[in-house]
Amino acid sequence: MTSNSKTGLDRRGFLAATASTAGMAALQITIPGRVLAAGFPERPLNVVVMYGAGGGTDTIMRKLADEMAKAKGWTINVLNKPGAVGAVATQFVHGQASDGYTVLGGANYNKFVRVMGHVDLVPWENWHFFQAAGAIASWSVPMSSPFQTFGDVVTAAKANPGKVSISTSGTGGLWHELAMIVGSFAGIELKYVPYKGGKAATLAGLQGEVDIAGGGVHEHVDLVRAGELRSLQQTGVEDIVLENGTVMPSIGGFVPSIKSFLPIGGTYNFIVKRDTPADVLGEIKEAFVAAANSDGFKEMIENKFFSLDVRTGAEADKTAAKLEVITVDTFNKFSDQIGAEIKSAADLGLPSPADFESWWPPEGYEPPSI
Repeated sequence: MTSNSKTGLDRRGFLAATASTAGMAALQITIPGRVLAAGFPERPLNVVVMYGAGGGTDTIMRKLADEMAKAKGWTINVLNKPGAVGAVATQFVHGQASDGYTVLGGANYNKFVRVMGHVDLVPWENWHFFQAAGAIASWSVPMSSPFQTFGDVVTAAKANPGKVSISTSGTGGLWHELAMIVGSFAGIELKYVPYKGGKAATLAGLQGEVDIAGGGVHEHVDLVRAGELRSLQQTGVEDIVLENGTVMPSIGGFVPSIKSFLPIGGTYNFIVKRDTPADVLGEIKEAFVAAANSDGFKEMIENKFFSLDVRTGAEADKTAAKLEVITVDTFNKFSDQIGAEIKSAADLGLPSPADFESWWPPEGYEPPSI
């Protein structure tokens, strides 16, 4: 990956390679002076975000809603309903009418909630997925931390197994899962401390509540730029060199055995009930694709080091299934770290990761109607 004088990183190359009800917040987005077209929508849409305000999922969903409103002249409300790694928002949205007016703002194809037994909904049978972007994981520490490098963490964790603490966006959530994976490759055991979303997890690390701030690059990069956090590792293919010369090092430079699995991270999805009428789904898809390809969305993606990755239809269904297969396998391997009953692959009718390609599509699978 080559660098340039402005950023120290080829951004296009990077893009190619590579959240309680009581806390509800709302953002209303409208375009003045525009007359809504006849038919759908005849009233505002609601996007219900499964994590708290300020994290990666919330950031992506609010920008998508903004750009969808601009593209179509719609009014869109964005609400946060965090809890149970997305299950609170999932159950709420599933309980609403299948009319396209209530959409789930999600991450990672909602792959955790069935594995953890929170809901029984099958992703590729009960939902339509519209994937917009991806993200990679990040570990950072305050500048006052004794940990100067990832190697320092490894040394401390091996000397005191289970004592070095790292914040996560919730037990069983993405940053918890990826921290366990990185820890496994590095041969260390950490203490995982859950928070309600990536922003809260990042602030916990910044304020010294935990030894390491876990989260995504997009949640850490501005604090790293400002010299408030020191980057220890991120799960991209190569080092990220910021415009001021600060390096966010790839985990591959410390743990060579993980290189072939990089980049590893998360995805962000608009999720609509599967039995929503096809014409309504078509309108939502058109607005989503316009938003995901807008200059405003692309600019935000680039600045925060997300990756632009748009997927819909059968391709999105397959991705949803594959991610759930990997998660059920990972969580069963690390069940002692989850602290809750985990469903097995057999419970969910899923194959092993090695057998996925021969299993997909499963018997009875029906491709999306749009």
